[in-house]
Amino acid sequence: MAELLESPTNPAGLGPVVTKAVIPAAGLGTRFLPATKATPKEMLPVVDKPAIQYVVEEAVAAGLADILMITGRNKRPLEDHFDRAWEIEEALQAKGDMYRLGRVQKSNIIADVHYVRQGDPHGLGHAVLRAANHVGDAPFAVLLGDDLIDERDVLLGRMINIQRRTRANVVALMEVPHEQVSQYGCAAVEATAETDVVRITGMVEKPDPADAPSNLAVIGRYVLHPRVFDVLRTTPPGRGGEIQLTDALQELARSDGEGGGVYGVVFRGRRYDTGDRLAYLKAVIQLACERKDLGPDLRTWLRRYVAELSPETVETLDPAEPDAEALTGSADTR
Repeated sequence: MAELLESPTNPAGLGPVVTKAVIPAAGLGTRFLPATKATPKEMLPVVDKPAIQYVVEEAVAAGLADILMITGRNKRPLEDHFDRAWEIEEALQAKGDMYRLGRVQKSNIIADVHYVRQGDPHGLGHAVLRAANHVGDAPFAVLLGDDLIDERDVLLGRMINIQRRTRANVVALMEVPHEQVSQYGCAAVEATAETDVVRITGMVEKPDPADAPSNLAVIGRYVLHPRVFDVLRTTPPGRGGEIQLTDALQELARSDGEGGGVYGVVFRGRRYDTGDRLAYLKAVIQLACERKDLGPDLRTWLRRYVAELSPETVETLDPAEPDAEALTGSADTR
């Protein structure tokens, strides 16, 4: 089992620099239908940027400028967003609107973005395996688009540091209320000498709260050793008939040698969940409230609006809809 090195400042024992990030983006987004019928879920705006841009910006801020997106049919808008929109650029240039021009151009130049289609949707593990040719034999990060990490908080950089020191695999963990552990993958852990780092001894996908080994939930950030590809190639379908990344990490947690072992970085910062409609709305409101240009007026309006609410004025516009994952039995459609 890989151990944390005694001196994190000693570069002699560090593994390779991590430069590549993989962003799975092939899901159908059924939880947001009909909005996602023709628009990829990843392109839904969070205030005034698509969710996927927040994820790419986080990767770039951590030094990962080589991005591979795992996409599917009807995901062409992702490629268009990270390409030039010369008509818009020329119009803004002609108007002298350099502020908006800069914001539009940022997505063109932010990173070197590549794309590969997942094909048949066989789960997160299968999506990660599609990155094997691009990644090669180097460690890499995986960022899931449902989780947005506040740019003021450092998570990915810390995970990369731990991966280089251990040459193992690192996942992000977050404490959640015990009754909510059934919504996440959950980790059994052992303490290390570092307060925010644990060694993972086992992982359970969406356990019953009574059976959960802890309240540490896996959130959508991973820094993985390329050995994970060998494990994924032989991992049989698991929950939902899909190849689960959790199952591969479970095996690696029991393995020794370079690429064996799994560590968790316990994140206690600000995370915004965009995985379902209510969480998405909360994320938009939270981020907008903290903006200097929008926050003051929005917070004033929200206080007034909430103060005026009463049970009599709150009406349901549409019948309650069942959760899409409950209908499909698969998180791959999200």
